[in-house]
Amino acid sequence: MAIDARIAGDDVRTRFVLDLDGQIPFSVSTLADPYRLVIDLPATDFKLPADSGREGRGLIRTWRYGMFAPGKSRIVLDATGPVEVDKTFVLPAVDDQPARLVIDLVRTTREAFLEEVRKTRLAVEESAPKLAAPKGDRLDVRTVPGKPVIVLDPGHGGIDTGAVGVAGTLEKAVVLDFASVLKRKLEETGRYTVHLTRESDTFVPLRKRVKFGREMKADLFVSIHADSVRHSRDAVRGATVYTLSEKASDDLAAQVAESENLSDVIAGVELAEEPADVTDILIDLARRETKNFSTHFARTLVSELRSAVKLINNPHRSGGFVVLKAHDVPSVLLELGYLSNEHDEKLLVSEAWRERTANAVTEAIGAFFMPRFAMEKSALPK
Repeated sequence: MAIDARIAGDDVRTRFVLDLDGQIPFSVSTLADPYRLVIDLPATDFKLPADSGREGRGLIRTWRYGMFAPGKSRIVLDATGPVEVDKTFVLPAVDDQPARLVIDLVRTTREAFLEEVRKTRLAVEESAPKLAAPKGDRLDVRTVPGKPVIVLDPGHGGIDTGAVGVAGTLEKAVVLDFASVLKRKLEETGRYTVHLTRESDTFVPLRKRVKFGREMKADLFVSIHADSVRHSRDAVRGATVYTLSEKASDDLAAQVAESENLSDVIAGVELAEEPADVTDILIDLARRETKNFSTHFARTLVSELRSAVKLINNPHRSGGFVVLKAHDVPSVLLELGYLSNEHDEKLLVSEAWRERTANAVTEAIGAFFMPRFAMEKSALPK
């Protein structure tokens, strides 16, 4: 258990101290662009003050903590520039003093920092288990032949809390609750096979979410969020449906996409290189077809939501969301509302509102697949 934390020092030398109820193993690594220090721990119960990490000092700008994966917790320190770990040690508990994990940071050059990042990456690659190459591009995992496969993607999770509401509501909790209700309602129809990208408070990197959708052979991918905006906090409220585009449809879409795409940075994940543009004509055709299907579903979803919940002005928008980039899976990002608005926040934690909204999304999914259901029905022997 972690019971307290603090930062001491200045721009030359900064010390991070974590108070613990006992000694635990840990590892420290670095990530660049932006400069981050990552502290990995066994599963840890963080009983820290509510405002922990919001303010830094010296070489540490801000920091955050939480579950990173099953059995693994993580602390991410955002550095003000390139830093070097000068010392790390754990002090045992003595008398009424708790055990303490101590990390001392000093300034260094960008070149030295990047070299440390390279060494860290090599060490991780060498220790990783060697996996056999998959036999195909996608696995055939459909559990019921013919049923459309729906992948619901509750955003954020674990160390990445997502937006925080005016009253302290966490986005990661709100969207998981909603996704669970929506999954239940879809399964009750008997028409779909439904998967969640996460079923607990754990972190899933953005590209792993995309990969999961493709591996599940999803016919539809719905990423679920409840974001926060920096400007016009009182004015911006209501549900919004986003589809993928290279250029954001407006300033709000650009702001939301930028916020959502920071998820990996927040959790201390090395940012993968964007894949090179693929010129294969078949992939290009698949991408265009997928975009058309995504747009069609987005419009259907907006139409159903309009009769059930409040929508933002111009509710169908677009932006460069990483999580929507599967070239062969129709994908949308549903903002249930904006936690930066106190009215939306109250609705997002309402069970009645959640049920009503989930019903509307279920109806939209049914309408989207209706031509497929009709075709399958007409193909049945008379």
